[in-house]
Amino acid sequence: MESVIVSAKALRKTFADREVVCAVNFDVKSGICFGILGPNGAGKTTLMRMLLGLSPVTSGEYTLFGQPVSEASIHTRVGVVPQQDNLDPDFSVRLNLKVYAGYFGIPASVAEPRIEELLEFAALTSRGDDQVSSLSGGMRRRLMIARALINNPDLIVLDEPTTGLDPQARHLIWQRLRSLKNSGKTLILTTHYMEEAAELCDELMVLDRGHILTRGSPRELIAEHVEPEVVAVRGLSNELDAIELCEGLDIRLDHVGDTWFCYGLDARPLVSRCAERNDLIYIHRPASLEDVFLKLTGRDLREDA
Repeated sequence: MESVIVSAKALRKTFADREVVCAVNFDVKSGICFGILGPNGAGKTTLMRMLLGLSPVTSGEYTLFGQPVSEASIHTRVGVVPQQDNLDPDFSVRLNLKVYAGYFGIPASVAEPRIEELLEFAALTSRGDDQVSSLSGGMRRRLMIARALINNPDLIVLDEPTTGLDPQARHLIWQRLRSLKNSGKTLILTTHYMEEAAELCDELMVLDRGHILTRGSPRELIAEHVEPEVVAVRGLSNELDAIELCEGLDIRLDHVGDTWFCYGLDARPLVSRCAERNDLIYIHRPASLEDVFLKLTGRDLREDA
């Protein structure tokens, strides 16, 4: 299998006079889970659409399996799990998979045993003859992942794979996605769940306003961009109160709304001070990808773009 599945060089995309992807460069190596993070309007969806050949490249080079994305034959090696549910509600679970196999010209002798394997993979064997409309949200997402595997793809592209699911369903899907990676598949996913990115991704790329802000493993990004410990504090009356609480300590302050985030190498002295005040509510925790994301992209609410 190729060592590099996706390669982008000086990739640019413009709509009218607005540049939404700004001369980005990145590679996705074989056999990893590659995550793309970014706030609304960062350019993630545009990038994914170009990856799948659904939106033309304005300039630069974008290759998939070493070939131009426009080459139709390479798309038989790709499986796609879109964010929006596009299963056929009038078909049974099994028939959804059978119809999709037909799109790839997979003969029945190959498709039928593969469908049974995929139903087992998705923990849906007992629901194979049920109508899709009767499935829970978690079951439907698992069926969409199974459907994306019907052509035995080398690359699986997932757009927000667990949006709206409860923790049990989310963890089951994570387990299934890890098993795909362990079997040698390459995964590219976008997600707004930082825990999901930390659980699944070997490498992450943070995108904002069409630019790549940083790349690396979850652990590398945390070590590079934020201090290792965080105390989130509520109940402080104002900025001066926050500064006085941290006086003499090596603490970096940030805040959103009524919560102050206090970052440092060793937050134990600050925790002791917080414990002495009955008016404060505080949580002491290790730094996370969410802290990296918010530091790089800001804490202001973004509208969809």
